[in-house]
Amino acid sequence: MKKNWHVTSALAEWNPEDQAFWKKTGKRIATRNLLISIAALLLAFAVWMVWSVVVINLPSIGFKYSTNELFWLASLPGLSGATLRIFYAFMVPIFGGRYWTTLSTASLLLPTLWIGFAVQNIETPYSVMAILALLCGFGGGNFSSSMANISFFYPQSKKGSMLGLNAGLGNLGVSTVQYVVPVVIAFSVFGAWGGDPQAWVNEGVTKNIWLQNAGFIWVPFIIASSIAAWFGMDDIASARASFKEQAIIFKRKHTWLMCWLYTGTFGSFIGYSAAFPMLIKILFPDINPTQYVFLGPLVGALIRPVGGSLADKLGGARVTLWSFIIMIVAVFGVLHFMPSEENSGDFWGFFTMFMMLFITTGAGNGAVFRMIPVIFMNERLGAVKGQAEKLLDQARKDGAKEGAAVLGFSSAISAYGAFVIPKSYGTAISVTGKPDAALYGCIVFYVSCIAITWWNYARKEAVMPC
Repeated sequence: MKKNWHVTSALAEWNPEDQAFWKKTGKRIATRNLLISIAALLLAFAVWMVWSVVVINLPSIGFKYSTNELFWLASLPGLSGATLRIFYAFMVPIFGGRYWTTLSTASLLLPTLWIGFAVQNIETPYSVMAILALLCGFGGGNFSSSMANISFFYPQSKKGSMLGLNAGLGNLGVSTVQYVVPVVIAFSVFGAWGGDPQAWVNEGVTKNIWLQNAGFIWVPFIIASSIAAWFGMDDIASARASFKEQAIIFKRKHTWLMCWLYTGTFGSFIGYSAAFPMLIKILFPDINPTQYVFLGPLVGALIRPVGGSLADKLGGARVTLWSFIIMIVAVFGVLHFMPSEENSGDFWGFFTMFMMLFITTGAGNGAVFRMIPVIFMNERLGAVKGQAEKLLDQARKDGAKEGAAVLGFSSAISAYGAFVIPKSYGTAISVTGKPDAALYGCIVFYVSCIAITWWNYARKEAVMPC
């Protein structure tokens, strides 16, 4: 059979559950692919969330946008990224991890270069800015394919920690962009090649900034990461599957339950990350949000591998359940410390509660992603329990493919949090003058997540304890 040019180097034999194979060959190859994947995913998250920092600077350099329009720009990458994830979730088994990682990483050049030119002209139409925000969704889409790809490389006993490591260090792109952009826009990084500065004016203070660097700074790293993916990553022959083969997941009940739970964890993480700078700017106008906002995504990303590791040891359902309980407490804390008609609020109390939210959403991310491959592997193996080894072997392959597809698909659905949360803040503020209604909506959602986790996975009589 004729092979496509991009999969001719696929690994013909891959069995990470075989300890001898894993020690001799598998671990080394998996580690190499994981390291390149982390670098590419970090850049993808940085591009996806770049508008969370860009929008707070646009009014100060002359762009006349309303608060609601700014929230739209912060939320549109979430809308497009989540939608692209639905398609990206199935791409690795179709095209191969190496080819797709290279292509999807290189696609980030389009929004980063275009942003660099667009922000230099205050006559750039709002519609163009909206298109650029949508194009940054390329970065959001990359997550589902990245997680699906890495899930094939590791044995069941290490999936929680390794998927947590890939996602957690990849998620560092959010805090990286929120830390790096305020630094690099303060001076001319690229000299004459980077363009002229803009006059930044706010409350009587005037200074020069190079907002174009928010896009340009990522270009050399994207090029390097794309080259590394092409020459350093591998495809796995046994992981190949058509969309029709993967579409079986839509008939599985646990697919939809995992989508719901992962929306509660990752959807919250990415939504809070996108909206945090604007929320601080509106609620506490005397505070410079760029000094603090990167810390939330940073702790959330760093705790994710810990959540995955804890889930490997204690069980994913237990870690997930407690994550949602603490998240509810933290949201009530945020509401308590926000400004109201009676008081001016307490920024440090507000900030501390948000740090608790980022920590628990991060831990929950790792725990849910550990649950998914375990659930689908156990379900397929349970269906052929006691039957011939050939059927068991096929069940393992089917379980791995279904688990990978659900990892990608659930990350797609959950990514809509990057749109829903910022937009819900903007809508609530437009209608009521404050974001309280959006936060109460989060609490109601987390209560439903607790009920689903306990009933299906955490209680002793659960259908699929994990």
